[in-house]
Amino acid sequence: MTVASKVNQTLASLKGIKSTLKIYSIQEQKKEAKDIYEESLLQTKEIIEDLENRIKVLELQEPQYRSN
Repeated sequence: MTVASKVNQTLASLKGIKSTLKIYSIQEQKKEAKDIYEESLLQTKEIIEDLENRIKVLELQEPQYRSN
């Protein structure tokens, strides 16, 4: 597995986690738990944005990592 495919696989996994956290935060009734899910969701969104930016840099610096 190449670096690019590992990074893209990680990004896809994080997006799945983000979706799961969103569902949990919507379904949760207890405010404290709901707040924890929402905070985790925000952190996950930030990580996804950082990783997407890193992928862009990686693709610019190393053309062989570009997604097809």
